[in-house]
Amino acid sequence: MMKGCLQFLIEPAKKLKIRLKESRKRVKQEKKEPLVESQLFIMELGRELNRICQRSNILSHIWTGEDIWPASVSRDFIVDWAAILEKRVQYEKPEKRDWKGHLLCMLESEGEYDMGPYRRVILDWTREIKSRAQVNAHKPPVWPGEPVLMMLDDLEFQWKRGRLPNLLPAVELIMLAVLNADIWNWICDASEDVILDSESANPNLVISTDEKRLRCGLERRVVPPCPGRFDGWWCAVGREAYSSGRHYWEVEVGERDWRLGVAKASAVRQGFRSLNTDTGYLTIRLERGTDLKALTVPATLLPQNATPRKVGVYLDYELGQLSFYDVEKRSHLYTYNENFTEELYPLFGTVEVVKDLVVRPAGVRQPCLCPGPCLWT
Repeated sequence: MMKGCLQFLIEPAKKLKIRLKESRKRVKQEKKEPLVESQLFIMELGRELNRICQRSNILSHIWTGEDIWPASVSRDFIVDWAAILEKRVQYEKPEKRDWKGHLLCMLESEGEYDMGPYRRVILDWTREIKSRAQVNAHKPPVWPGEPVLMMLDDLEFQWKRGRLPNLLPAVELIMLAVLNADIWNWICDASEDVILDSESANPNLVISTDEKRLRCGLERRVVPPCPGRFDGWWCAVGREAYSSGRHYWEVEVGERDWRLGVAKASAVRQGFRSLNTDTGYLTIRLERGTDLKALTVPATLLPQNATPRKVGVYLDYELGQLSFYDVEKRSHLYTYNENFTEELYPLFGTVEVVKDLVVRPAGVRQPCLCPGPCLWT
């Protein structure tokens, strides 16, 4: 009686056992097949990334051959990441490669058509990272921080239990972490020592003797007339204007009301006209301590949880890009894209009477809050 009741479970269990045996046999046969160049490249990339980014051994499963990606997955990964890294260095290599055309030729040739250029882009990037590490031998190996390590541990756990087909997400996570640090360092390499122009400052503003701090005073100053002075909004500009190149500066901001960005040379500074893109100003502003917005037309509201304490402003004149970053979180806030045709002045504004708005010296980097060696150092 009992045997008859359990019969409906016995037969499916036998079939499942047979399927598992066949699956394991098929995997072993696949592993015995000779690997193509793209698969061998992924194994070598795993070894190189493991040397660059220590404190996690997840990539050892790749370069020891435990996790072998299908050839098609390997090729797609190489092509996609070559395009990403090529875009990263396009400012150094103006000529662009026809990646799509190259990919079509590869597909027409059944896969392994001349993957050399793609592999070369990725290898050049890993060598660049390693060479910088050798030059700065006193610095610790790259460590992506506890959050990334926790994610890598979870990915390894899922892969070992068969819930992930391969460790491609782990490789991409590590490459993104290293790439983000690389891009941040490149942005900071364009640091400028911005000095406030006291002759442009609204009479209600008080500027420090070193012309690095400003706040709203309790009394309006008596100042000589100046065509470049703000007499309405509580603003000032930097002493130097930019008409080419890359420039980056950081500002410690208040908690209630401030604005940062750039002003075009032709922008009107007198009166209380709206300081937005229509009047020649590309800025972000915090109002009432909570409303962070980009002053486009109409204004673009930014996430309320994005309110920063230190703001980085990055200008690439030739690319027509003005970006704002939360320095402490190293996160992007907003980007203007425009074809610049005239000089741009760094713009600063505040109505706070207690806390200064501070232009940070060039080269001062935000210390990492991670315990131990960190990716950002």
